[in-house]
Amino acid sequence: MNNQSKMPNDLSSFWMPFTHNRGFKEDPRMVVSADGMFYKSADGRDILDGTAGLWCVNAGHNAPRIVKAVQQQVAEMDYAPNFQFGHPKAFEFASRVADLFPEGMDHVFFTNSGSESVDTALKIALHYHRARGDAARTRLIGRERGYHGTGFGGISVGGISKNRMHFGSLLTGVDHLPHTHDIAKNAFSRGCPEHGGIEKANALLDIIALHDPSTIAAVIVEPMAGSTGVLMPPKGYLQRLREICTQYGILLIFDEVITGYGRLGKASASEYFGVTPDIITTAKGLTNAVIPAGAVIVSNEIYQSAMDHADAAIELFHGYTYSGHPMAAAAGLATLDTYAEEGLFENAAALSSYWEDAVHSLKGGRNVIDLRNLGLVAGIELAPRAGAPGSRGMEAMIKAWEKGAMIRVTGDIIALSPPLIVEKSHIDQLFSVVAEVIAEIE
Repeated sequence: MNNQSKMPNDLSSFWMPFTHNRGFKEDPRMVVSADGMFYKSADGRDILDGTAGLWCVNAGHNAPRIVKAVQQQVAEMDYAPNFQFGHPKAFEFASRVADLFPEGMDHVFFTNSGSESVDTALKIALHYHRARGDAARTRLIGRERGYHGTGFGGISVGGISKNRMHFGSLLTGVDHLPHTHDIAKNAFSRGCPEHGGIEKANALLDIIALHDPSTIAAVIVEPMAGSTGVLMPPKGYLQRLREICTQYGILLIFDEVITGYGRLGKASASEYFGVTPDIITTAKGLTNAVIPAGAVIVSNEIYQSAMDHADAAIELFHGYTYSGHPMAAAAGLATLDTYAEEGLFENAAALSSYWEDAVHSLKGGRNVIDLRNLGLVAGIELAPRAGAPGSRGMEAMIKAWEKGAMIRVTGDIIALSPPLIVEKSHIDQLFSVVAEVIAEIE
């Protein structure tokens, strides 16, 4: 069977997420298989994966150890409940995940996605304060241009207007920090920008003064904002947020759905920046996206508080049918083995300088107004067309596809985040395509 024969004959039923459905269905970009660094298109072309799927296929496609683990698990046990029962792999998986995160964060709550991880983290934060007799702490603080998935909790603390505007009043008692992006001062920074870190973090003090710290439960930020356009934290920013939250008894949540599991060359952004929050949300690279899964890692103090202050046999009335699913646990264990045995976090760290140079080689390109990089992540910001914001970005994505590369765009920002198995030749190929695309877009 050739690839073209795998094309469906009806595209109308699938309402595609975060997609221009009408445009896609007129001219679909369909992939039919994947291996290593490449997808195969329906017309038989190799498509270099410049985005690790959706920031998630960190170990590359069709990783043999992960495929084998999932095949064996489905034959051994397809499903087991984790409500009042359990299965060994879920406990082993939780221990292995906890080992990757900062000291004192030894407890893991499993979910099925980044969105569920965020909503779980917010609920745990509220539960923590109430269980300790501090029930007035209900306010949640997010950040402008933050992306925390698509649950009602996530879009409430998130700061992307299109994700919020159609869905009513959302959660009450939510406020937002200003975003950290400042092209005027920090354009074309290599790594974290120099300017504005302490000032931007100190904006939290104004919010605290407005609402009083006794009402604030948690602050949630992405250490590096990914889906909103690859926005790096200015130097000192995360450290200052940690100081303020500690001073006022506010929980600090890092949304590491993108930055977790090697994207910055470390197991987590918390490790990379040397800042330990109280709660970390993860997903994506947790299972290499082979089976949907997420994990929330919490401090020992939060977990023990739930055990010590429980007012019922069940300490936390929260969870999902598929929390710690056997297939996800098997995929996750094999994924963590793959990361360790193939040295993929180390590969990301070793290639970060080469990647950085490739990113900044685009300076001076047509309509390029900023370039940003950290680890194996890049943001390439194009000036918007007058009256048509986002059109240059969409054109870039389509042109790259035609030239054999999958890139991601958010508005007029090209976001790149390849699988961690990437080699220098792949980086060269990817940026050659991106440079051609930029040169062609008026």
